Amino acid sequence: MAQYENVVAVILGGGAGSRLFPLTKDRAKPAVPLGGKYRLIDVPISNCINSSVTQIFVLTQYNSASLNRHISRTYRFSSFSTGFVEVLAAEQRRDSPDWFQGTADAVRQTLPHIQDWRVNTVLILSGDHLYRMDYRQFLKRHFDTNADVTISVIPANTQDAQGFGLLKTSGDGRIVEFKEKPTGSQLEAMRVDTTQFGLTETESQNRPFLASMGIYIFNYERLVELLNEDPNRFDFGGEIIPAAIEKLNVQAHLFNNYWEDIGTIRAFYQANLDLASPLPKFDFFNDADPIYTRSRYLPPSKVHNSDIDNSMISEGCILNGVYARNSIIGLRSRIDEGARIENSIIMGADFFESFEEIQQNVHRAKPHVGIGANSVVRRAIIDKNARIGKNVRLINQHNVETRDGKGGCYFIREGIIIVPKNATIQDGTEI
Repeated sequence: MAQYENVVAVILGGGAGSRLFPLTKDRAKPAVPLGGKYRLIDVPISNCINSSVTQIFVLTQYNSASLNRHISRTYRFSSFSTGFVEVLAAEQRRDSPDWFQGTADAVRQTLPHIQDWRVNTVLILSGDHLYRMDYRQFLKRHFDTNADVTISVIPANTQDAQGFGLLKTSGDGRIVEFKEKPTGSQLEAMRVDTTQFGLTETESQNRPFLASMGIYIFNYERLVELLNEDPNRFDFGGEIIPAAIEKLNVQAHLFNNYWEDIGTIRAFYQANLDLASPLPKFDFFNDADPIYTRSRYLPPSKVHNSDIDNSMISEGCILNGVYARNSIIGLRSRIDEGARIENSIIMGADFFESFEEIQQNVHRAKPHVGIGANSVVRRAIIDKNARIGKNVRLINQHNVETRDGKGGCYFIREGIIIVPKNATIQDGTEI
């Protein structure tokens, strides 16, 4: 048990998140809302807590204010515990004048803060993956094989494998080769007999590749050596891992459950809507391994004269005469009579508008926070605090793939309409 006491988790959350724009316009990628009430960062932090890994650093760089605020309000351990969740923002120092240049560089620049914890093992995680993992099994594999580095891998089929870094292993699970997104003959050369990791013959034939999940365990001293021997190695996947495979004991740990990289708008959209399905791939209804988030002490939601199916409704909502199908309705959502919500993500609001404020909005012809009467929202993402007026139609009738609305009031990405945080869509608008 003692070997687990000096494990520190480092969650990488510093990227600009350009593929998730405009959801990352005013927030860091790990702070993007998930499932109506959570944030992406809650997933890896909860996995750590449920795995008894409670010394956690979150590395940030871009638009980190809301992420910092969420973490400081949510994760407070007992004063009798050694646990913490601490944000390490990119900083400029005399010996390190540049911002983070990549995943490995982010860890390199924060080593002076990490080393204070007498750490011997570093668990490196991503802040934008959706999965539930017991890291104790991951750590056990690392210690049992006396590894310098252990990489969590997921079996992949031929189509999916082309989008990942692939690993090839020897008979004992040691990684002997790494290729980044190979195709053609290089892809075929990376086939592995995955039955050695416990897959059946049929599963192995269907998924004969080992894809890196982008999460790693490093012996701390080996990590320092790898980062310091070449300061121009900026990324783990493309530079640090291949260098480690050449000379160190690098092992694979197979993870054979649901895992989704939700770094794109389409992946984010699909993963969220799946949460509302009758049998979701990722289940928040799990007492044994809960996903933690900020306690807000909101009232129960009120639903009047509505027709809602295959949807998730968060706390503090007021739904009056609403038709909703296959949708996520987030915290404090206010949706008026006759509105239709289909295959959409409504992120909700950070505050309640009072009755007096709503009356003032009416006098100024300004929509209230939420969705107005008789509006139709189909295949869309409505970010927090957005104001959607009456008789609005957000349906992308002409199946546009990409568009930037005038004044940034809406965007279309991969055919999905996105209304950004705090935006206003006036009465009668059609998109």
